[in-house]
Amino acid sequence: MHITTANITDRDGAEIMLSRAKKNLSAVKTVLVDGGYTGEPFAEKVKAILGATVEVAKRSERHKFAVIPKRWVVERTFGWLEKRRRLWKNCERKLNTSLQIVVLGFIGLLLNRF
Repeated sequence: MHITTANITDRDGAEIMLSRAKKNLSAVKTVLVDGGYTGEPFAEKVKAILGATVEVAKRSERHKFAVIPKRWVVERTFGWLEKRRRLWKNCERKLNTSLQIVVLGFIGLLLNRF
């Protein structure tokens, strides 16, 4: 996970995160992203950093519900995390605190599974 300030775009944040986690992501062959990451510049940066390809999971039509393969996994996880009241709004003053709150949310999800 990587959390940035609001003045950093998602694409730039993803590039920073991939660069920092390059060693742990060496086995990754494909990076699954949403429509906001479409385009050759981002795909080329991912290829340069990880040597992986980018697969975009786009919605087929607007305003129509359809289960899109692979994308539902991400949306389901966001739904689970949104049940954590502290994550509804970001009221934290420091990025590290925000990161730790998300980590605690995931720990809570794990503990509920057992």
